Amino acid sequence: MKDRIVLNQKLEAGKEIILEGPPLEAFRVQGGRVGSIITLTDSQGKDLRGRVLQLSKEKASVLIFDLFLFPTESPAEIILLQALPEKERMEWIIQKTTELGVAAIVPFKSERSISLEERESKQKKAHRWQEIAVKAVQQSRRARVPRIEKYCSFEETLEYCQGEVLKILLYEKEGKSLKEVLRKISVLCPPLEKGGEGGFGIFRSAKVYLMVGPEGGFAEEEVRLVERQGFLPVKLGQRILRTETAAITLIGILQYELGDLG
Repeated sequence: MKDRIVLNQKLEAGKEIILEGPPLEAFRVQGGRVGSIITLTDSQGKDLRGRVLQLSKEKASVLIFDLFLFPTESPAEIILLQALPEKERMEWIIQKTTELGVAAIVPFKSERSISLEERESKQKKAHRWQEIAVKAVQQSRRARVPRIEKYCSFEETLEYCQGEVLKILLYEKEGKSLKEVLRKISVLCPPLEKGGEGGFGIFRSAKVYLMVGPEGGFAEEEVRLVERQGFLPVKLGQRILRTETAAITLIGILQYELGDLG
């Protein structure tokens, strides 16, 4: 990804390095400036932290001061498909799911959700979504900024979900227990030792599409449509959660079971 600062050299704590070319461009995408703390990945795949000492149009000087013992990015690529919520809930979802390691967020219009036009008529905020993700990355010490995709229709969202990967739909009415679904996946493909190659059994890759609806839930017609696209309806117990609570909780659980939490 262009926003990941990767250097073709071995890095060591206590050393000063220069960012030029693509790494400098990635640094600018993250909104970096003098004094910023950034995460870099070296030629050996190690993640390190550095402080920007000087910055010009052509280069940036960075002092490396810390080495992470483990990668800062999850092996699970989780893409959140989020029906647009009202008020400031979208900003909250972006911030917290970014901290939890989401790879991308796709805001979309469902039958019972507010439209972007209605939401923006009250106060324009969508232009800040990527900026919110960048700040959350900096706060959580991640190496990658998740993509905040363009707001789209329900049908366009389904077109976005390609491949035989794990697809989960949060549906409180008829969904299976998330615990049951994840247990079956674990049986099909038990966790591997560090250094092994990942995969979720029949899904063949460590990638998850997670679809979360609006406060009013999905229309039955929408549920039938996504089921035909290979989504598994699941529910989180018997309580009804707000859409932002559901998205954050689900990603936390998926990272614990399939990613790098815990």
